[in-house]
Amino acid sequence: MAAEKGARAGRSPDPPGMSQTLSCDVAIAGGGLSGCLLALALASRRPDLDVRIVESGAALGGDHIWSFFDADIDPAHRWLIDPLICQSWDGYDVRFPAHSRSLPGVYNSILSARLDKWVRESLPAARIIQGQVATLDSAHIRLDTGASISAPLIVDARGPADLRTLDLGWQKFMGQLLQVQGGHALSRPVVMDATVAQIDGYRFVYCLPFDEQHVFVEDTYYSDTPDLNKNALRARITEYASRRGWVISDIGHEETGVLPVAMGGDMAAYWASGGQGAKLGLRAGLFHPLTGYSLPDAVRTAIAIAEAPALTSAAMAELTRSTALSAWKERRFYRWLTRMMFRAAEPPVRYRILEQFYARDAELIARFYAAQSTLADKMRILSGKPPVPITRAIKALAGR
Repeated sequence: MAAEKGARAGRSPDPPGMSQTLSCDVAIAGGGLSGCLLALALASRRPDLDVRIVESGAALGGDHIWSFFDADIDPAHRWLIDPLICQSWDGYDVRFPAHSRSLPGVYNSILSARLDKWVRESLPAARIIQGQVATLDSAHIRLDTGASISAPLIVDARGPADLRTLDLGWQKFMGQLLQVQGGHALSRPVVMDATVAQIDGYRFVYCLPFDEQHVFVEDTYYSDTPDLNKNALRARITEYASRRGWVISDIGHEETGVLPVAMGGDMAAYWASGGQGAKLGLRAGLFHPLTGYSLPDAVRTAIAIAEAPALTSAAMAELTRSTALSAWKERRFYRWLTRMMFRAAEPPVRYRILEQFYARDAELIARFYAAQSTLADKMRILSGKPPVPITRAIKALAGR
């Protein structure tokens, strides 16, 4: 873990001066996961291009851990994501009041320090610009210093557009890397431990054992509101560790997040609210409506752009817009389930929906996370006794 944190030592050069206009082939606004994946895909598939990233923070990727299942990524796309993986586990566990279960499937984690290091090794230092974007259009990025970057392809990967155009719930979380005196005794991830008290919506704890003594513990809520009480979350992580008999000797990495989960809304309006150019990640509305996962979409979109014949803002705006609108249409089922969780179940019993889901076939669960559920999967998920009152479930699915 210390080696990963040390990878951030390299700093990007200062942004162009006040009067400078820089020209390149591709300029990416936002050095988060989706922006960095596009830069890496272009560096690999189109090394002839001058690709620039503009990021306001000192470190690319911020300070995050991203995780995914092997089944989430097309095997033909693994070349892009494999170099970023810090740790993999064979299988994972889930825990609910009514049952616990061990499930197959390789689970992988990426640390932002590894992402930062890999991008800096793949791009010349001068192509990573630390600066604040002031304005952006299809041909220019203008920084708050007054400098300008021009390119035939401008890609916006800066985060959300106008979320008011969508009907949303929120997945909010805090995670801490704990060093446990004497070890934590976990050999594989606990992706959901919903045996905890149900506070502020559907709550579960997520654990990643990085070695015998270090475990990343994340307290997560499916909540009606986006507000985050950091002190309360810290206290609940401490309480969870105590309940497991863990003595914490050190707390390292800490991260927080508030991710949208979608019940409905107008995706065309959302897209337009973020400008008409090419977009990636949350800016494009590319995320799983129920889990909030964005990494699989980020991998697919980065490779699609890198392999496109015409790298212009107009062509890539159409590609990313059609990708986002198609995904929104195809994922209606997941928005229905999100509505059922938020609208058909009272917050203290929302866990029952996931509890019932995790009793299903392991391959069905894997396809669900990859947003590739078959018609048979959907019928099976909705079959059986509803975990919520039937009248409320019908109203929720009808959008009332």
